[in-house]
Amino acid sequence: MRALLVWAGGAALLAAMAIDTIAVAGRNLGTPIIGSIELVQAAVLVSGTVALVLATLHGGHARVRLLTDRLRDMPRQVLATASRLASVILFAALAWGSIWLAVDLWGGHESSEVVGVPWRVLRLIANAGFVACTVIALARLARGARR
Repeated sequence: MRALLVWAGGAALLAAMAIDTIAVAGRNLGTPIIGSIELVQAAVLVSGTVALVLATLHGGHARVRLLTDRLRDMPRQVLATASRLASVILFAALAWGSIWLAVDLWGGHESSEVVGVPWRVLRLIANAGFVACTVIALARLARGARR
């Protein structure tokens, strides 16, 4: 699963780079590529969502340990549990709000103005990422509680 996510995120980043490179070359050659910004935005959403899921899966989010490294075992464990709970709450709130927007705007058949990128599909990708992060964070919280 991890390898598939890495490949998907990497492919999305490569696509964004290729689209933007072609667009810059086109502008300099006098033939701009119309809609390149919308396509790059879609590719960045995919790569960002994959990166968020991978970081959550591997516990790779940024942390400041200035205080926790100075604490003894019990207070450190309490703060670690509070941190895992805060992660669950954050991801659940992001998922809830994003799903709410997607449901509310589903019938609108929204798409980008220039090339017609369907925002529905991108919302589904983002929602799947937020839900996956919520589930992963819940699993980490449950594992931490069992220790």
